[in-house]
Amino acid sequence: MLTPVTPSPVQQLRDPLFDEKEITVYIKRDDLIHPHVQGNKWRKLKYNLFEARLNGVNTLLTFGGPYSNHIYSTAAAAKMFHFRSIGIIRGDEPTNKSPTLKFAASQGMELYYMDKESYREREDLMNIESLRVQIGDFYHIPEGGTNLLALEGVGEIIGEIDFPFDYLTTAIGTGGTLAGLTAGLQGEKKIIGFSSLKGEDTLTAKVNDLVFAYTGKNFQNFNINFDYHFGGYAKVKPELVEFIISFREKHDIKLEPVYTGKMMYGLYDLIKQDYFPKRAVILALHTGGLQGLCGFENYFPGWSAEFFS
Repeated sequence: MLTPVTPSPVQQLRDPLFDEKEITVYIKRDDLIHPHVQGNKWRKLKYNLFEARLNGVNTLLTFGGPYSNHIYSTAAAAKMFHFRSIGIIRGDEPTNKSPTLKFAASQGMELYYMDKESYREREDLMNIESLRVQIGDFYHIPEGGTNLLALEGVGEIIGEIDFPFDYLTTAIGTGGTLAGLTAGLQGEKKIIGFSSLKGEDTLTAKVNDLVFAYTGKNFQNFNINFDYHFGGYAKVKPELVEFIISFREKHDIKLEPVYTGKMMYGLYDLIKQDYFPKRAVILALHTGGLQGLCGFENYFPGWSAEFFS
């Protein structure tokens, strides 16, 4: 089986809009790291896998929803590196499992289901210990993969960039990727995170806490934009779908509507609004997660063969 390959390539995006605004835009293709363990998921998992192996623990346990990129990638990585994997899935067991859960099971992940009320306490220490009693010893990876070891993996992205830039942009879910990039830049440059969540007022504080826990420092060079969530997590609108299709046609790059599509839509819109000064160089991080397209087949009529094969 192919193992993840880094550093990922960087390519320049060409668009008349960028010429008009005198802006240069690049995209770092972390979606090309691996077919199944892409982008920020590999970055977050990498050192957690090392830690589990170092401690002699052969079982990974994590949490996620039925369409979770994290569940999908953890299952694939566990098989690749010969771990047993357990996924605790939010909600009751569905009659028809999502493509994500079917894939995870095909990789050998054991799936257990937790009602939504109990799932709210998933990361509580007592809940973790209760699962340990039921299942046996395991290495716990938080939902979304965000912990201090994840920041170490994400921070390596900065060392792979070998040209000057002014702004770095990323999509945000749990905040781990933004925190890792902020820690890696050590206060240099400017970072914009585009949130896929609606009304997450505590997200900035969470990112600050993660960065401080990892570096012992506070940095002020990042901000989080909440204007392009399109109604909240996993919510889409026709203009977002149209943008994703247009972007694919222009650049031959796939985006998905949960994270990367919203980030790139927001970036284009800010450029249109002259948010960035002339001659700015922007680097957008493609965080992968393309398996997430599988839950949106009906939004992409006629594109199923290309998007979902």
